[in-house]
Amino acid sequence: MSNLRSRKPGQYPAGVLNIAHRGACAFAPENTLAAFEKSKTFGCQMFEMDVRMSKDKELVVHHDDQLTRCTDVKAKFPERSSYHVSDFTYDELSILDAGSWYVEQLSLPCPQRQDFLQTLTDEELARFVNPQDYALYASGAIKLPTLKQTLEFAKDADLMVNIELKTQKQMDSGLANAVVKLVEFLGCDQRVLISCFDHEQLVKVRQLTNNIAIGVLTGDRLPNPTEYLQSLDADAYNLGCYRDYETMGFNSIDGKLYLSEINNARKSGCSVNIWTCNDKEEMRQLIAAGVTGLISDYPNRVRDVLAE
Repeated sequence: MSNLRSRKPGQYPAGVLNIAHRGACAFAPENTLAAFEKSKTFGCQMFEMDVRMSKDKELVVHHDDQLTRCTDVKAKFPERSSYHVSDFTYDELSILDAGSWYVEQLSLPCPQRQDFLQTLTDEELARFVNPQDYALYASGAIKLPTLKQTLEFAKDADLMVNIELKTQKQMDSGLANAVVKLVEFLGCDQRVLISCFDHEQLVKVRQLTNNIAIGVLTGDRLPNPTEYLQSLDADAYNLGCYRDYETMGFNSIDGKLYLSEINNARKSGCSVNIWTCNDKEEMRQLIAAGVTGLISDYPNRVRDVLAE
C-alpha cells in the first residue's frame, strides 16, 4: 500500500481507481460492512464512506443526518421527536437494523426506488446479489458500523478508504480531531483520504497531521482550482459528476471548462476523483480526460469500462 501523500506534481496512481461509493451500495445496504465487503468483489482499490458523531461522541458510519432512510429507527424508537444521528447514543444506534430497507427497495418497481437504485438492472441484481445476501440483509443483523470497525476491516482487506466528514453544527469542533486521532491510532495514515464539503474541516486536518491525505470535496467547479488546492495542501480534488449539474454535454463550453479543470488539478499534483459516476459513457469520457478515480454506486460498471 503506497502512501496517499507520497506523490509529486505530475505523479499519479497507476491506472484509474475504482472507488465504491458508500461501499458497493447498489448491491448491499450503503455504508455498512456488507457494502464494504461487496466492493472487494469488483476489484475496488478504495471505498468511500461517511462518518458522523453520535450523542456520546462515538464515530459512526452513516450518510444522512437523519436515520430514517436507512434504518428502522422509527420502529425501534417510535416516541422520539427527532431522528438525527447526534440525538442517539451509540448503544441506541447499535440496535438499529441498517439492512432491511435495502431489501424493501429492491421489491419496488425501478421508478419507485431511491434514485441511485433506479438504473439497477435485473441482470446486475441476479449476478451480484445472491439469495444468501438477501437473507443476510433482511435478517436484522446488518448494523451501523463504527469508524474503528470500518478501518479495521479496510486493513484486513487491504483497501484504501475515502472518509467523508459529515459535519454537525453542535459537534464540528471535535470531528476532525477525533477522526485523525483514530486513523493514527490504528496506523491507517497511508490508506486514508479525508474529504469534506466544509473545507475548514480539511484545514483542521492538515493542522493536525501532514501524513494523512485530504481531498477537497465539491459539487461545483472552483474558480481557481490549482491555487485553491495548493493553498490547502490538498492531495485530491473530489469533483461532482458533470451530468448531475449541466445538461449541454462535454463538447459545450461548460463541458470543456469542466474537463480542463480536471487537467489543471492533475498538473498541480492532485488526484481527481469524480463522484457519483454511474453512466458508462460518462466514465469513458472522464477517463479520457485524465481522472485518477471514479466514485460509483456501480463499481461493476467501472470495472467493465476499465477492462475495455
